Amino acid sequence: MAFVKMNVKKGDTVVVLSGKDKGKQGKVVTAMPKKGKVIVEGVNKVKRHTKPNQKAPQGGILVKEAPMHACKVMLVCPACSKPTRVAHKEVNGKMVRACKKCGEVIDQTK
Repeated sequence: MAFVKMNVKKGDTVVVLSGKDKGKQGKVVTAMPKKGKVIVEGVNKVKRHTKPNQKAPQGGILVKEAPMHACKVMLVCPACSKPTRVAHKEVNGKMVRACKKCGEVIDQTK
């Protein structure tokens, strides 16, 4: 299975481009590059009917976020707060992500 090139990582703020949650913003909780999907906090909620078990003794209907395709979300630049495409720059011999609109580096150095 091939990895899909994704421009978003866990912890990034993204905006949804299409679907029932179009225009909503949220943080990426999980990134799944093998599947090309992301789980965004508060977006693409689905209802799951569960029987009572050890984890959920009450059972009932659980509401949780479902994975969505990474191509349906766009990164929000932390500097200019606008949805932007991602450029790649070399800083100190290391490739980092940068905003196409303002040119600011998105990846914080750790």
